[in-house]
Amino acid sequence: MLSLRDAMERLFEEPFFRPRGWLVPRLWEEETLAIDMYQTDEAVVVKTSVPGIKPEDIEITVTGDTLSIRGETRAEEEVKEEKYIRRERSFDAFSRQISLPRGLLTDEAEASFENGVLTITIPKAEEVKGKTIEVKVKE
Repeated sequence: MLSLRDAMERLFEEPFFRPRGWLVPRLWEEETLAIDMYQTDEAVVVKTSVPGIKPEDIEITVTGDTLSIRGETRAEEEVKEEKYIRRERSFDAFSRQISLPRGLLTDEAEASFENGVLTITIPKAEEVKGKTIEVKVKE
């Protein structure tokens, strides 16, 4: 548990709008990823920002209609706790599970990583793609 002093220090050092609770120790919580999910005519696209993460440290799985993204941030070097003057960056596990719409070809999903942004593209099956019907004029 946090001591009252530690909790009060966090209260005045950290903003109130952080996604984590300021009384919850960082070692005991798992971060949640913020995502954008949209669809095009051909696919569903999921994007999330994961700056400072190596692509090989990210695990992406699809089980049924659920997409799971997991990973962990790690400290670059070992620094003894008493040597810190200020420590704001956290090194935590993160994960997110997202329900996907039906009719996706999950076996053909692709993931790309550029400038700290992970993009997952999952193609739509032919039967769920939109189809335009031409109106013919009878003479």
